[in-house]
Amino acid sequence: MAELVTLGETMLRLSPPTGERLETATRLECRTAGAESNVAIAASRLGTDAAWLSKLPESPLGRRVVGDVQRHGVDPLIAWSEDGRQGTYYLEQGGEPRATDVIYDRADAAITSATTGDLAVEAVEDAELFFTTGITPALSDTCFETTRQLLEVADRTAFDLNYRSKLWSDSEAASAYEALLRDVDVLFAPERDVESILGIDGQPRTVAETLRDRFGCETVVLTRGEHGALARTPAGTVEQPAIDADTLDPIGTGDAFVGGYLSRILDGEAVERALAYGAATAALKRTITGDLAVVTERAVERVLDDRTTDIER
Repeated sequence: MAELVTLGETMLRLSPPTGERLETATRLECRTAGAESNVAIAASRLGTDAAWLSKLPESPLGRRVVGDVQRHGVDPLIAWSEDGRQGTYYLEQGGEPRATDVIYDRADAAITSATTGDLAVEAVEDAELFFTTGITPALSDTCFETTRQLLEVADRTAFDLNYRSKLWSDSEAASAYEALLRDVDVLFAPERDVESILGIDGQPRTVAETLRDRFGCETVVLTRGEHGALARTPAGTVEQPAIDADTLDPIGTGDAFVGGYLSRILDGEAVERALAYGAATAALKRTITGDLAVVTERAVERVLDDRTTDIER
C-alpha cells in the first residue's frame, strides 16, 4: 500500500537550448513533466512510498513517461489506452526583458477520458493520502468528475489549486474549486491564485484562516513565492521564509515544495518541519534543470543545516 497516491497528467517537455527560439531551433531537449508526478517523485526521493495514477497511450511516448517516473521510485498505476495522445508542452526559457513561454499541445490526451472505472481506485482508498491539483479537473469534464469522485472516496486528501489560465477561465476554476475543496483536508494555495480566482485578499494569516473556514480544510498552506509560505492548522499559524537559491530552472518549484512538505507530514513530523522541508526542497529544485526535484534527504538536510559549500569533494 502506497503512503501517497497522486493523480494527474504527465507530459513530455520539449525545450530548445537556452537562448534559442522555438521557431529557429534545430534541437529540442525532451524531459518528463507533470505536477502530480513531480510531487510523487519529490516525496519518493525523500523516503515516501509513492504511487501515481494516470492514463497514457500505449506507445513509445507513453512508455517513456512511465520509465522516467518509475526511475525515481514511484509506482506508476497506469490505464493504458489505444486511443488518445501523449500530451506535450514546449518551453522556451526567457530572460529579462523576454518572458519564458509555455505552449501546450495536450488536446485529446489519453487522460482526458480517464474515469474511475479505468483507474486503480483501491489504491486511493488504501493510501494514507491522496493528492491532485487544479490542473487535473481542468483537462476535461470527465477529469473533473473523476477528480471529484476520488476526493470523495479517499481517506485523507491534499490539493494544490495550481491554476492554469491556458486550461480554463477564472470563473470556471472558481466554480470547480467551490465544488471540490470541501473534500480536501490539506489545501496548498498560491497567494496569487487565491486573490485572482477566489477573490480573497488581505494579510496572509487572514487569507489562510478565511480559506480554512470557508472550505472546512484541516490545514491550509499559503505559498507566497519569494516571501515563503505559512500554514494555518487547528493549532494556529506557522510561517516559513523562502530559502535563497541560484535559479537555473524555476519550473516545478511549487511541486517540489509540496512533495517536500508531504514527505514530512506522512512521516509523522510537525508542520514546522514540513514547511522547512518544503522550502529546502523547492530551493534545491531551482538549481536543477527540468521539472523534477532530483534531490536526496541528505541534500535537504544540508540546506536546512546551512552546510552547503561551493564544491563538494
